[in-house]
Amino acid sequence: MPSPVEIVATVLFALAVIHTFSVPFFANLANRGGPHAGVWHLLSEVEAVFGVWACVLFVWIALAGGLGHAVEYLDTRNFTEPAFVFVIMVVAASRPIIELVDLCVQGLARLLPVNRSVAVFFLTLSLVPLSGSLITEPAAMTLAALMLRDTIFRRPGQDGFKYLTLGVLFVNISIGGVLTAYAAPPVLMVAHTFGWDTAFMATHFGWRAVVAVLLNAFILTILCHRYMLDGSLGGPIDYDADGDPVPVKTVRPRVPYIVMAVHVFFMVCVVMAAHHMTIFMALLLLFIGYVYAYKHYQSPLLIREGLMVGFFLAGLVVLGGMQQWWLQDLLGGLSPIVLYVGATALTAITDNAALTYLGSLVEGTSELWRYMLVAGAVTGGGLTVIANAPNPAGFTILKGCFSGGTISPLRLLGAASVPTAIAAFMFLLPNAFG
Repeated sequence: MPSPVEIVATVLFALAVIHTFSVPFFANLANRGGPHAGVWHLLSEVEAVFGVWACVLFVWIALAGGLGHAVEYLDTRNFTEPAFVFVIMVVAASRPIIELVDLCVQGLARLLPVNRSVAVFFLTLSLVPLSGSLITEPAAMTLAALMLRDTIFRRPGQDGFKYLTLGVLFVNISIGGVLTAYAAPPVLMVAHTFGWDTAFMATHFGWRAVVAVLLNAFILTILCHRYMLDGSLGGPIDYDADGDPVPVKTVRPRVPYIVMAVHVFFMVCVVMAAHHMTIFMALLLLFIGYVYAYKHYQSPLLIREGLMVGFFLAGLVVLGGMQQWWLQDLLGGLSPIVLYVGATALTAITDNAALTYLGSLVEGTSELWRYMLVAGAVTGGGLTVIANAPNPAGFTILKGCFSGGTISPLRLLGAASVPTAIAAFMFLLPNAFG
């Protein structure tokens, strides 16, 4: 039987999920102004939703069992992943990294026998998500979202096209990190327990993910190529100290390759230290110092955006830590095929890394059951903003490009449904487990 605190935590978790889908309502209230507009604006920020409800849970535990009990519960939570996503987002979103990735994408785009803008769009939605298997999914999401923000998403309107693009991006990021055993959060949580290494991931998950990512990007590019051919993109842009676009004539000189190399070195070190918060936080401080030493080659770091994403994920860790009493039993009682469908659906309302972790605690499972658990978790990782750890990063970077300055969770769910179905088909193809 669950404890009263666990029941309250589950109710608060459900309210947080409902709140996530209700942010447009609070955004409308904030836009009307009034004495409480600031509160409505806070409640309309998706990145703040789970953090706010986690604070409510903390207060409840303190009232029910004492402040010491509430602090003890927080001390048992692992906040390494939220901190890592914050750090990698700040480093990967730096101007030298963005310019380096842009150079690589532009170079590859020249090799494709299509319009340059169309080729760049395709590569942004395919190559960059697949690079998440090397540089981690949060870093890939940050890079892809910034590239979209600074090109086709600069245009006003066209929300339908932008939602379709966002749906494909979120799905491709979720499945694009499964070629290795360390880059995707839902894989990282179970790789050691299940005995899966990078060779296993590449042969059982990787090729399916590559085909699905390429199909999703290709289909969207074919359907929406006219949006890249109207010549309205203009040239490159930069951002001032407040994060606002500045005219092309004020763009600073190109970043030297040596500065790019130093930034890549920092990013590689952060990725290698992903399990050690003390190390990657120290690297972040050194990185910030280097950025300010050569600030004429830099744009403003995404500190605020990264902190908001970290706050979101930390709230998910706090609230999700008390869902084991119902989620683990539910997963353990499902057959492999039903588990796959259930994991895909449950991922939309829970973090997929938390889902696979709880599934790894179920004893006596077969290899097919484990495959279906992880495959379902990564397949559904693009359906909502809470489904996959990198999604809040993309949401934060791109939400200002949509009408009203926010992204509708329901429209995102609809836009991600087709690429999710394609990914589901690929992962259900016959495999080595029979």
